[in-house]
Amino acid sequence: MQESQQVKVIAVSGGKGGVGKTNVSLNTSIALAQLGKRVLVLDADLGLANVDVMLGLRVQRNISHVLSGECELDDIIIEGPAGINIIPATSGTQSMVDLTPAEHAGLIRAFSDMRAKFDVLIVDTAAGISDMVLSFARAAQDVMLVVCDEPTSITDCYALMKLLSREHGVFKFKVVANMVRSPKEGQLLYSKLTKVSDRFLDVALELVAMVPYDENIRKSVRKQQAIVEAFPNSPASLAFKGLAKKVLDWPIPHQASGHLEFFIEQLLEH
Repeated sequence: MQESQQVKVIAVSGGKGGVGKTNVSLNTSIALAQLGKRVLVLDADLGLANVDVMLGLRVQRNISHVLSGECELDDIIIEGPAGINIIPATSGTQSMVDLTPAEHAGLIRAFSDMRAKFDVLIVDTAAGISDMVLSFARAAQDVMLVVCDEPTSITDCYALMKLLSREHGVFKFKVVANMVRSPKEGQLLYSKLTKVSDRFLDVALELVAMVPYDENIRKSVRKQQAIVEAFPNSPASLAFKGLAKKVLDWPIPHQASGHLEFFIEQLLEH
């Protein structure tokens, strides 16, 4: 990888499962690719892969084959819709969740040796607040939290922010209010989150998207397609396209953290 290449690294998280995190990751990635960006999606749910499943893609090899030395990272990348590239995770393999120091070093080396060039890396993290989720969020330049209007979603999101801010030095979060019935509901959801975070945490939140509840999402999932491709003019698609345009304006820090290999080193040094 060229030394000068700056890559925007965004971790998509949310604490709770079932809030539409992978949907947000994929649709934002595809919308960015439609804007001419070279996008890499890392399925970072290292024990339970789902990005390739959602898109109906056939995966021959995954990240575990890179760690075992069978192949390089470039060999496992699969092409998805609109030309996005995907690094598939393993499914149901416990060893991926608990990497050894040697495997950590191997992963850093694998990213350093990548031939492919990218503008944006979107990391679709696992649900929950495992060490791996915290590591990915801490190493990324931007953390995008997906939250929906359920008490457990809000409390889990709060728990994730609390851990990241108090123990890992992450104080800024982008918020995506997902599956909202109206802009008013989206604003209300965001204010519920800010109310509790303002009171107990020293963090800055920014509402970057309100994705409306859209029946077409279910239809697109059944078709194993992303909604921005299956139903490009539907309300949720327009929200994802708007989010992608905002992402382009987020600054990349002028330091080594713009490099993918630095991101991986940051990720694993703890």
